[in-house]
Amino acid sequence: MEFIVLLIIVIIIYFILRFIFDFNMKKIKEIGEDKELDKLTQKYPENIEICKAYLKKLNNENVKIEEDKNSNVTLYLVMSNKIFIANLKDSYTRIQTIAHECLHSIQSKKLLWFNFVFSNIYLVYFFIICILAIFKILPYKMLFLSILIIFGFVFYAVRTYLENDAMIKARFLAKEYMQEKGISTQEEIDRIVNKYDKLNDIGIKCTNFQLLSNVFLKTVILLAIFAIR
Repeated sequence: MEFIVLLIIVIIIYFILRFIFDFNMKKIKEIGEDKELDKLTQKYPENIEICKAYLKKLNNENVKIEEDKNSNVTLYLVMSNKIFIANLKDSYTRIQTIAHECLHSIQSKKLLWFNFVFSNIYLVYFFIICILAIFKILPYKMLFLSILIIFGFVFYAVRTYLENDAMIKARFLAKEYMQEKGISTQEEIDRIVNKYDKLNDIGIKCTNFQLLSNVFLKTVILLAIFAIR
């Protein structure tokens, strides 16, 4: 019975936080689409050139760069020290998105490696205890549930710091880059950066909520298994 009560409480808290964070992916997509700004940023160099310029500016030119025009995901992988650039050519957001990943590459390697290793440990732990719970061979259910929740919030704390740090700084790095290139007028740069501000305002909240949802989802699944089994 206690697991059903906990399950209900977790679900209620999830929807309360969803409302507070004003989670709305549709808004992000709408802000991220601007044909006029897309045309303005098409005048800038290719993605790899922009990435190299950022890395030089950040004194971190040993990072590998790879562009995959068939991918929709741009990310930095600490284990290979490589930035993967997706098909961003036609979007005005590319100048800030690339800056975001370049900033990840100069973050604390201790934190980046901890995030990578701990995230995998957290995931493996979750699957193991779920399997054990399904087969009714998991002793001390509250103990293992508590450990999962602690793991979840450690994951959330580290990952949100890394993402928020990169998202906040990317706006300034992108603006500085555009000003130095002198391709756009100051008015055009201000328009692009203002749109970045709007995108980041909702994007940071949505990213934080998505990461928190990851923790809640695992907790809900385990509680549901406990309640049923």
